[in-house]
Amino acid sequence: MNLQIAALLGQDGVTNGAVYALLALSILLVFTVTRVLLIPQGEFVAFGALTLAGLQAGQPSKVVWVLLGLCWAAAAMDAVDFWRERQRPTRREWLALLAQLAYPLVLAGLLHSLPLAELGQVLQIVLTLALLVPMGPLFYRIVFQPIADKPALVLLIASIALHVSTVGVGLLVFGPDGARTTPFSETIFELGVIRLKSQTLWVLAVSALLIVALFALFERTLYGKALRAAAMNRTGARLMGISPVFAGKATFALAALIGVMSGVLIAPITTLYYDSGFLISLKGFVGSIIGGLVSYPVAAGGALLVGLIEAFSAFWASTYKEVIVFTLIIPVLLWRSLRQHHVEEEE
Repeated sequence: MNLQIAALLGQDGVTNGAVYALLALSILLVFTVTRVLLIPQGEFVAFGALTLAGLQAGQPSKVVWVLLGLCWAAAAMDAVDFWRERQRPTRREWLALLAQLAYPLVLAGLLHSLPLAELGQVLQIVLTLALLVPMGPLFYRIVFQPIADKPALVLLIASIALHVSTVGVGLLVFGPDGARTTPFSETIFELGVIRLKSQTLWVLAVSALLIVALFALFERTLYGKALRAAAMNRTGARLMGISPVFAGKATFALAALIGVMSGVLIAPITTLYYDSGFLISLKGFVGSIIGGLVSYPVAAGGALLVGLIEAFSAFWASTYKEVIVFTLIIPVLLWRSLRQHHVEEEE
């Protein structure tokens, strides 16, 4: 291995690690606030890439009909809750229900009337986000909100079931073929023996921007501080008037945004299939495990480490690179089990 190869591997490792860091932060965020280990996080990555590829090919995405079903199912559940509680919805709640029913219909009309292939890449990404990000809070409303107070094992089983179902829906909507999108930029910068791709800089820049935006959200805004309170002490946050339903939907929306943007960022670099997201999110999960599902900076650093180890393992032992990456969990878990004693679930 010479300097040029090491630089290329390091570039790939940092690029992949930046995406894994985003996924690790989103998994950690959802877990600390809702106790849900969001296994379907990878599906947002794959769906984001495949939806954008379909829009660039001029094909109206069938995923809008999935969004329609989710919106209408959530609205029906809200209506049933109002009926059971014998509570008359307020005007604001009526408007929210109507907007929830109309939103996917408006999107469907736009997708079938706009010249999708001729739109600018920014507008295509905005449409992709508009289609997929609302699925995050809808998943929480339909699957997790009714069982929010159940033990963590029940939430984990529900998360696995949602993952399996979502993968099946992905096969139905996108088919078995993979796709790759147009790069944001194809410029290559020559730095001595190092050839730096502009798409890599886009991945790093957008990832850093999202991480900074998350930091500003949690440190500078009222809603961010409410989510931090829900993560630190759910019971105390509830007593202070912070809605656990709002906290759950908000964190799932953020996780969906991060997942879809991750898919959009890596789609020009690698071909993604309907089931590719699980392996990608699993590597982000390794980073969050290194952070003990508690520390955001350590989780991000662990995800970067995962990306670098994966890149260099692909050079030295490509057959075993996945084994090497996932074996990282074992010493971390052993160290944490020896260092910490039994902890109650609510702690």
